[in-house]
Amino acid sequence: MSGLRLEGKKLLVTGSSKGIGAGCILAAAKDGADCAINYRGDKESAEKVADEVRSLGRKAVVLQADASDQAQVEELVAKAAEGLGGLNAFVSNAAFSDREPFLDADMAGVKKTIDISMWGAFYALRAAGRHMRDNGGGTCVVISSPHAEIAFPTAIAYNMAKAAIDHMARTAAVECYKYGIRINICHPGWIDTPGERKFFTEEQLKEGGESLLVGRLGQPSEVGDAVVYLLSEESRYMIGSTLTIDGGVKLPFWSKREEGGQ
Repeated sequence: MSGLRLEGKKLLVTGSSKGIGAGCILAAAKDGADCAINYRGDKESAEKVADEVRSLGRKAVVLQADASDQAQVEELVAKAAEGLGGLNAFVSNAAFSDREPFLDADMAGVKKTIDISMWGAFYALRAAGRHMRDNGGGTCVVISSPHAEIAFPTAIAYNMAKAAIDHMARTAAVECYKYGIRINICHPGWIDTPGERKFFTEEQLKEGGESLLVGRLGQPSEVGDAVVYLLSEESRYMIGSTLTIDGGVKLPFWSKREEGGQ
């Protein structure tokens, strides 16, 4: 296929100063999108992503907002549209997670996880959808997780949040399509991001990646490539669907056998 798939797209990605969000921004910019980079506290990283976008010949704006604050999120969407000259593409990515056993979990961490990972996605998709409804439509992607389907222990709040936003996105997809808004979901698996260092050592990440069917962790750029597809017209027949980019996490990878083994 020739040409840029996202030419003319004006894209906002929440939580895009690093990790998966930054991967989505850079993949989209390479495919022709102008981009709004959102950060909560790390402006320096956000500015570096913006510089990379500009080096690709695309427009970039950097915007601060806390995803758990509805008023800030609504202002974020308005400023992104103003800064880019429109907003017709959106990715809900901002997330937070604490890892503790259910019975002993610190409720402050549980609440923060739900506020950012669930309510943050709700506020952002709603605000972006309202703008698109009034301005000719657009495409949206909700970054969720295999945690929505797999009961990973010590991650109950995150599991709950991701299960909730999956159903939120599907319901919104049904309601919003009549306004020319197409919404889909992406399930990244174990991706090599700064956030993983909160829970695992480098050695644990190396060993964990080698245990997967593909033998490594995924890269943010690989998730970005999948998101570009979902934002593009190539996926025009997908509505409320889930695209999984997980290196086989949902498969019984623990049953993998060495070549020649039993």
